[in-house]
Amino acid sequence: MSKNNLSKTNSNNSVKHAKKISKLMLDKKALDIIIVDVRKLTTLTDFFVVCTSESAPQTKAISDYINGKMKEAKIKSWHTEGYENLDWVLIDFVNVVVHIFNKEFRQYYEFERLWADGKITKIEDKH
Repeated sequence: MSKNNLSKTNSNNSVKHAKKISKLMLDKKALDIIIVDVRKLTTLTDFFVVCTSESAPQTKAISDYINGKMKEAKIKSWHTEGYENLDWVLIDFVNVVVHIFNKEFRQYYEFERLWADGKITKIEDKH
C-alpha cells in the first residue's frame, strides 16, 4: 500500500494521533509544542506535531518515548530521520509527522512561519 493510500485510510484517526503525540511530548518535558493542521495545504500529511528539546539526550528520550508508546498502540512509524545527530528528529507516522527540534534549529527553520497558513494549536501543560 502506498504512503498516500495509507494517509487516506488513516485520516479519521489523525486528530487523535496528533493529540496523543503532543501529550507524549509533554510527558518528556518538551517545550513549545504545537499541532499544525495542514490538511487544506498539502497531501503529504494531515498534521505536524512540533516541539523543542533542551538537549540531545532529551531529544533522544522524546523520540524513543513517542515511538515506543505509539508502537504499543499498534501505530508504527513509517520513517525516522535525524536520529544520528539529534538536532532535528522527524518521525513520520504518515498522517502525522513529528518534528523534535533543538532550540537552535527551531529558531533557524522558523517552522511556524513556513506553515503559517495551517491552523496552529499551541499545547499547554495543564499541570
